[in-house]
This record gives sequence, C-alpha cells and structure tokens, in this order.
Amino acid sequence: MRSNPVNLGPSSTEQVGSMSIRVALFDLDDTLFAHRAAVDLGIRGYRRTLGQAIAEASDDTTESARWTALEELHYHRYLSGELDFEGQRQARARGFLEPYNVTLTDAEATHWFNTYFEAYRAAWHLHDDALACLDSLDAHSPAIRIGIITNGELDFQTAKVSAVGLTNRIEHLIASGDFGYAKPDPRIFHHAYELFGVSPTEALYVGDRFATDALGAANAGLTGVWLDRERSATTEQLEEARTAGVHIIHSLDELANLLD
Repeated sequence: MRSNPVNLGPSSTEQVGSMSIRVALFDLDDTLFAHRAAVDLGIRGYRRTLGQAIAEASDDTTESARWTALEELHYHRYLSGELDFEGQRQARARGFLEPYNVTLTDAEATHWFNTYFEAYRAAWHLHDDALACLDSLDAHSPAIRIGIITNGELDFQTAKVSAVGLTNRIEHLIASGDFGYAKPDPRIFHHAYELFGVSPTEALYVGDRFATDALGAANAGLTGVWLDRERSATTEQLEEARTAGVHIIHSLDELANLLD
C-alpha cells in the first residue's frame, strides 16, 4: 500500500445523498467477503500437507500470488465460456503443480482442488469493515436496502453468504451463473435494480474492481463506487472515474459518508 495517497479529486468525495439512493448493491468477493485472504490462508495451509518440494517451497507471498494469478486466468476463461466451472478448477490445480513436474488426470485435478477447497473454506470470513458498513446503511433514514451482484455460481456464492452470516442482511443475491450475463455487462445491473423495483439513479454499486464493478455500474446508469483498498488507482483511472461519475473509497467505512 502506498504511504502517500493519490489526490483523488472531487469524484471520490462528492456526496450522492441528494440522489435519493434507496438500494446499495455490493460485489461479494474482496468487497464484503475476504476472498483473497481466505485463498492465501487456504493455499498456504494445503501446501504444508503435500510434502516434498511443494511443502518446502518458500512460504512468502510468491506461491500464494502464483495461485491467485492462476485463479484470475482460468476464472475469466470460465466467465467467457471457454471452460466450465469444474474445468477452470482443474486448470488451476494443473497450473499450480506444473513447475513441480506433476501431471494430473481430470479426476486427480478435481480431488486436488477439492482438498484445497476445504482449507480455503475453513478460512472464510468477512472484511473487518463489512458489518459496520451494513449496520450504517440499516441505520440510515430511510434505511438503505441491500443486495449483492456477483460473478459466479449461485449455489457457491450463496454458501459463502450463509457461512459468513450475511443471509439475513441482504434482500437479493444475483449471480452471473444463474442470470446468464456477467459484470460488466449492463444487463446484470439492470436486472438488479429492476428486481428491487427502483430506478438506476436510486441504486449504487460498490465493488473492488474498477472496470468490472464501478465503471460497469456507472455505464449501466447506477452510481458506481470503487472500493480501492490498496490505493492502486492510476492517473488514467482517476480521470476515467471523474468522467464517468465514479466515486472512490478506500474502506467500506467511508460509504455512509457519501449518503449523508
């Protein structure tokens, strides 16, 4: 994280309360749910059980970063239709073991991933600022209704929501695997605000990915909010955010201030 934050300009601080926001929609992974942290804990723990060179590899961030990169690569292949859900999991397992000269059959890759997944699942948790943010929206006058739009399979994402205690906190969970279109396609954002029975100007969307989440929402007519926890915004992104009317926050603690 940078020690000297970039000057984010008016688009990051201007309030949106005057727009009468009635619905706050959130991304799930790495916005409310601490996905990357759970992945890191899961792959570190699983590696230690595998023995030989895999367990003995450096326990710094290198192997975890490599696993995360494989997730990014193959999950987007799944979203594009190139792989099915199980196929992207198998590809991730194979890719992780490739430097160790280990080759897996489909069945072995599925078993490898499923065993890792148990360690990942054991590490599921919310970001520290998630519940306080939802509490502040509940306390808003009038209370803000809550929903989630997530790229993923409905059953899998529902299991996460249930495991971390969010089931009774959200009104609707919209998953791309069930709906048929993934963010940043505007149709999934349109579906969400129509499900709540509000206009796009009465809804905001908060996510940790600038283009997929915040810009995608803004292009669909909602108020886009980019949760830039790492303060990673580039000059180009800041300019694009100003042009699109995207707001930038660095913690969910800052969201309520946009509505007051």
